[in-house]
Amino acid sequence: MGARIRSLWLGLAVAGLLAGQSLPPDAGLRRAVELHQSGDLENAVSEYRVYLKQHPDSVLARSNLGVALSRLGRYEEAIAEYTQALKKEPGNLPIRINLALAYYKTAQIATAAEQLTEVVAKQPSNRQAVFLLADCNLQMGEDKKVIALLAPLEKQSPDDKSLVYLLGTAYIRDKQPERGQALVNRILRDGDSAEARLLLGTTKMNAQDFADALVDLQKAVELNPKLPDVYSYYGLALLATGDMNGAADAFRKELESNPNDFVSNLQLGVVLKQDQNYDGARRYFERALHVRPGDPGVRYQIATLDLLAGSVDEARIKLEQLIKDTPHFVEAHVSLATVYYRLKRKADGDRERELVLKLNAESQAAQPGAKLP
Repeated sequence: MGARIRSLWLGLAVAGLLAGQSLPPDAGLRRAVELHQSGDLENAVSEYRVYLKQHPDSVLARSNLGVALSRLGRYEEAIAEYTQALKKEPGNLPIRINLALAYYKTAQIATAAEQLTEVVAKQPSNRQAVFLLADCNLQMGEDKKVIALLAPLEKQSPDDKSLVYLLGTAYIRDKQPERGQALVNRILRDGDSAEARLLLGTTKMNAQDFADALVDLQKAVELNPKLPDVYSYYGLALLATGDMNGAADAFRKELESNPNDFVSNLQLGVVLKQDQNYDGARRYFERALHVRPGDPGVRYQIATLDLLAGSVDEARIKLEQLIKDTPHFVEAHVSLATVYYRLKRKADGDRERELVLKLNAESQAAQPGAKLP
């Protein structure tokens, strides 16, 4: 279900600008549109470009050119055309949706979400934009935003399986297992499914019941190996139960269908780092950072790679910025202390060690049942 839903969202938006579009009276533009509608995209692109040299302010030609380029997989060029069109018509929501999709296809998920947020603010009833924004937020780990978007719709459409699946996933990841379980049960009414097994497995992972989670996630893989995220979570369960090689294989399978999956890129990078394949690890970390710009965990992993490679000052710069942005990141303070000691900056290293002790004490005191001395 999940893969089909995502394909449908993408296809609908890209088709939107040409659907029902009547032929323009201008002969040059009419020729481009005829080629476009017949599927001759390469020649359509050439005709649109010729026309735009003479009519650079034509929003119709520029937006259609963006659609043609997107269908050819030339997303960066499409982004440039959509952006130019929006300068002329900033309120044109179909063009903004297609711009968001081009960003989505190039793994610029945060930027896609920014564009879709603007669309949803102006057109909250646009379910296509709402669902795609929810999908972007889910990929970025913004579970509360997914819930805010979809919970009101769930009351109106309780039997919409795609909505139930996305919302159930967000509830489970947001540590609201009861609400998530209620939605899982709704899916299970129609029989066993990969979606339900994935949600059940995720719920058990959050409860640290890794052995039982592995059973459900393995079943989800068997039922639908193409379900988005299924190999990603299966890999996490395999990692948690000690099967590092099996986990690496699972993460690779997830990335075969979705090269921009954040969890699989991050975790496969961690596995490769442990195997001392530092160049391979860096490639996966950089891809993960592309999906979630500024993610502290990924930035930390890249900094530790610099340290392992002997680029101590590079590691220092990254770690100092990281703890400035996330001052309670204990592991970053530990690594920064190591960096300072290697750079013969004992006073700075000692200061970081003191901070680590302080942060650990604060964390322990905040645990349920902890007693302050």
